[in-house]
Amino acid sequence: MTIKYPVGTVRDLLTTDLVTEATRQALVKRLNTPPRQPTFFSTDEFTLLQAVCDRLVPQGETDQPIPVADGIDERLSGSETNGWRYDTMPTDGDAYKLGLKGIDESAQALFQQPFLSLTGGEQDQVLKAIQLMEAPGETWQTLPADRFFEELLAEAVENYYSHPIAQEEIGYVGMADTPTWKRVGLDQLEDREPRAVQINE
Repeated sequence: MTIKYPVGTVRDLLTTDLVTEATRQALVKRLNTPPRQPTFFSTDEFTLLQAVCDRLVPQGETDQPIPVADGIDERLSGSETNGWRYDTMPTDGDAYKLGLKGIDESAQALFQQPFLSLTGGEQDQVLKAIQLMEAPGETWQTLPADRFFEELLAEAVENYYSHPIAQEEIGYVGMADTPTWKRVGLDQLEDREPRAVQINE
C-alpha cells in the first residue's frame, strides 16, 4: 500500500488567486525551464555533478526529472551566494570545482575507475566516505570533505523540493497562502490542501 497525492495539485493552484503573482512566476519558471547547458561548470564537471545529484536525490524512472544540478550551475554562473560560508571553505565556485575533482580522485583510489564508471552502489560508497571524512585523495587534504558534502547535499535537496513537481509528490501547497491559514490544528486541512490517496501496488 502506497500513499500518494493527486497529480497536478500545485500546478492547478498556480492558475488561481490563492498564490501571489511573484510566487507564481517563480514556480512557473521552474516548471518551464528547459534542460540547461552549463555555463559555470565544464561539460565533464557538469555531467559528474548530475551523476552525484542523482545519487543524493534519486528520482527513479520518470519522464520529467527535476533538474537538480541545473540550479547549482545557474546560481554559480550568476555569482550568487546565500550570504555566508564556513571559514574553512573556499568560495562556493572553487569549493564545487575542487569537490568534484576530489570525488573522482576518491573513486579512482577506491575502485580504480572514475566516478561515472562505477555502479550505483559503488558511487554511494564513495559519497559516504566523503561524508565521513574517510575518502582518499589529495583534494581532501585542503578541502574539508564533510563540509563540502554537507553543502552539496543541502543545495541538491533545496533545488529538488523547491520544484513544483516535488511539492506535488509530498502534498505541499504552502505557497498558496494568499487567503492565510486558518485550520492549524492537528490533521486539519484547508480546502486547497490535497488529500492523500492509498494506491495498491
